[in-house]
Amino acid sequence: MRLHHLNCISSCPLGGHLMDGRTPGVLTRGKLCCHCMLIESNDGLVLVDTGFGLRDVAQPRARLSGFFLALLSPEFREEMTAVRQVERLGFRASDVRHIVLTHLDFDHAGGLDDFPHAIVHMMKQERDSARQQKTWLDRQRYRPQQWSTRSNWRVYEAEAGESWYGFDAVRELPGLPPEVLMVPLPGHTHGHAGVAVQGDDGRWLLQTGDAYFYHREMDLLDPYCTPGLRFYQTMMEKDRGLRLHNQHRLRELKRAHGTEVQVVCSHDPVEFEQLTGHSMGEPTHAESGGRHGSPTPAYRAQQ
Repeated sequence: MRLHHLNCISSCPLGGHLMDGRTPGVLTRGKLCCHCMLIESNDGLVLVDTGFGLRDVAQPRARLSGFFLALLSPEFREEMTAVRQVERLGFRASDVRHIVLTHLDFDHAGGLDDFPHAIVHMMKQERDSARQQKTWLDRQRYRPQQWSTRSNWRVYEAEAGESWYGFDAVRELPGLPPEVLMVPLPGHTHGHAGVAVQGDDGRWLLQTGDAYFYHREMDLLDPYCTPGLRFYQTMMEKDRGLRLHNQHRLRELKRAHGTEVQVVCSHDPVEFEQLTGHSMGEPTHAESGGRHGSPTPAYRAQQ
C-alpha cells in the first residue's frame, strides 16, 4: 500500500517555545501540525483523520469555537486541506471511500464535509460522548457544524476485537484491507483510538492521534513534554489515568517492538518532517509518498 502523510492545516498556539519546543521565544506563536494519512489501497483511498476542512477555512467563526480560534489561531490555507491535497495527488474527493477517525475533536473532523460519500469509522463511545455535549469544553471541542455526513458514520464497541502487540480490542474494519486496524487508546477522549497501518515489508506505523503531543514523550529513559503541551493535554483529557497509562504502554511498545512498530502522533512537527522529508508548511507532493515501510532518507538519518 502507498501511504501519504498530510499536514491538514497547522495550529499556531500561544506560548511559542513553551508549546512546540522549537519556536524562538515565548511571546510569538508556536506551530503544530495536523498529521493525517492517505492510504492507497486496492479498494480505493482511506483517509486517517481529516484535519480542518474547506468550510472551516471559509467560515471559521461559524464553524469553530472562539476559544480555540484565539488559543490556536489555525493557519487557514485552502491548499492544506485534505481534499485539496488529495486532488494534488491526482485523485478526486469521491475516490476516498473510507475515513478512520482517531476522535471527533474539531481539528480532526473538520474535513468530513469534503468527503460526503465516504464511510466514517470511529469508536461508539466517541460518537456518544461527542453527541452528549455535557460540558462547556465539550461544546467547544465537538462541533456538530462539521458533521453533515453523520449518516455515513459506522461505530464500534470498545469490548470487541483481538489482541495486537499487547493492546486489546484491536479490530479490522469492514470494507478496509486487513492491514488497517483500529487500536483503542482512550484518555484524551472517551472513545479515542489509534490507527495502525502495515506496510509491504510487514512493519506497522501506528498513528496514535492525540494519545501524546510531543515526540520526546516517547523517550524510553527520560520522557519529556513541553510545559505548554503538558498543560494543554491536561486541559483536554477525559480520563487522566487512562491517558497516562496508554502513554506508558506506547513507550513499552516502542521498547519491545520498535523494529516492528513505529509510533507517531498527530501534532508533532518533528515526527511529521522526519517522515516526509519536507517542511510541514508545504502541501504533499507525489514524490514524498512511498511504499510504507521504506522511510524517506530524512527519516532514516534521524533513526
